[in-house]
Amino acid sequence: MATMLRPPRQPRIVEVTCDPEIMGGWPCVSGTRIPAETILLYIKAGSSVREIVRHYPSLPLGGVDAVRRWAEAEGKL
Repeated sequence: MATMLRPPRQPRIVEVTCDPEIMGGWPCVSGTRIPAETILLYIKAGSSVREIVRHYPSLPLGGVDAVRRWAEAEGKL
């Protein structure tokens, strides 16, 4: 019997995306319903990545950095 080989897993790139079907199209961290603006408020308040993840445990690895990059590109930071 042949065995099925799985393709190697690619690291998931986390970014801020807008999807009209998710949170009414507001910018969110990809793969979540976490609004980027919410994470940005924590960043602006000086919260550490650890503190932010404590409040949002479903935030993917790299989510805070993705919001930071998005905010800089949008002139929000």
